[in-house]
Amino acid sequence: MNTKPCASSTSSTSGPSEDAVMITRVADRQWHALDDDLVVGRGHAEHRPDGRLFVSIDAWHEAAFDRLAGAMLAALPAPLYTVVDEADVTLTAGWQRAGFTVRRREWEYAVPTDPQVTGLAAVLPPSGVTIVPAGQADESLLRAVDRAIRDEVEATVGWWQSMPAEVIARPEGDTLVDPQKYAVAAAPDRYLGLIRVVTVNRPRIGLLAVRAGEQRRGIARALLAHALGTLHRSGFTTAFTEVHESHHAASALVEGIGARPVGSNLELVR
Repeated sequence: MNTKPCASSTSSTSGPSEDAVMITRVADRQWHALDDDLVVGRGHAEHRPDGRLFVSIDAWHEAAFDRLAGAMLAALPAPLYTVVDEADVTLTAGWQRAGFTVRRREWEYAVPTDPQVTGLAAVLPPSGVTIVPAGQADESLLRAVDRAIRDEVEATVGWWQSMPAEVIARPEGDTLVDPQKYAVAAAPDRYLGLIRVVTVNRPRIGLLAVRAGEQRRGIARALLAHALGTLHRSGFTTAFTEVHESHHAASALVEGIGARPVGSNLELVR
């Protein structure tokens, strides 16, 4: 489950010839496409917290997109990444013309919050485990479980290969987006799992994870029941989340409570 990165776009497939478009580098990792002094496209590159370099292009025409892509690829070191809405076939085709290929797909789900709809009204954590609401977690224990889960994932499938894309810059070595946004599953001596919910613009479940040795005990389901119930009591009827297409257990969890897919994003790499 993850947070959605920014996307780039093309607005039209018609326009000037490629030779008529001039490319200007206007700042570090920023380019403009000009047609007779009119800005018809913009390109931008930025490093994500994981160190990968992501590019985006917002262009009026294919010619502007292709010229911007060519200039950016010539100036930037490989590998390069970008994220697109899979429904935007024009944009996807533009990046594929530039040599990008699909690296991963994430499905976006709309998740109901009403416990009578999700069937989570009676769900409780397993014996010996309690749910600590967001804003009440001990920060040192929260950081410890976040670090432990990341290390476990990195040692198997790899965190950046399979887990949410993280786009918010933080101090080096800090892996928490905002400690106040996490609810946790707690044992008497440590935390076993966590869920992060952000309600800017619309409620989004950015991360749900449980320590490897504590999985298959119902902890993730209990965390989800708590988070969705809290949102429902706050007046939100729907939350959103993304699930990597290879995470079959996560897909089964959200689909089992009535979530429906509403779109998909592609991460492309060159």
